Amino acid sequence: MSQEKQTDAQYDQIMHLCRDVFKNKMQDYGSAWRILRPSSLTDQIFIKAQRIRSLQRKGTQKIREGISPEFIGIVNYSVIGLIQLELGESDHIDMTPEEAEKLYLSYFEQSKKLMQDKNHDYGEAWRDMRVSSLADIILMKLLRIKQIEDNEGKAEYSEGIDANYHDMINYAVFALIKLELE
Repeated sequence: MSQEKQTDAQYDQIMHLCRDVFKNKMQDYGSAWRILRPSSLTDQIFIKAQRIRSLQRKGTQKIREGISPEFIGIVNYSVIGLIQLELGESDHIDMTPEEAEKLYLSYFEQSKKLMQDKNHDYGEAWRDMRVSSLADIILMKLLRIKQIEDNEGKAEYSEGIDANYHDMINYAVFALIKLELE
């Protein structure tokens, strides 16, 4: 199997894993996340990325949930962020699980296409990266998003919030591939 086909297959495995978590949480909570403002989503993802970094530095944990579920959370909240950018926040639960899953898969597929294009240009460089570096890059992307949010959503010379969400999805998927499948 070629490296690109292997990456596509691994990406799809992680996509299914993340989607299953998303669907299960939708079953438990519905689309309660629809009330979140963009800054609240950014902070939620930031908390997950900070916990990953903290666990990596300390090498121990006191809460049972490890690093992989945090990366899954980063993926899922980033997809939710993309949905919220498109639809805006809502004051109530206004989305069925089926509608949410359709949007979820659409944005995940967009991220996969971006990954394929970048992997073509960068030659799968992520495979030689450390999981700690992937976590750091996600944190950097979050700080960029916070700055763009503080600038009222404007990015004069850089990619916007949506591009950063897509990148965080892909870096988190890469980390999960490294943690789960390699």
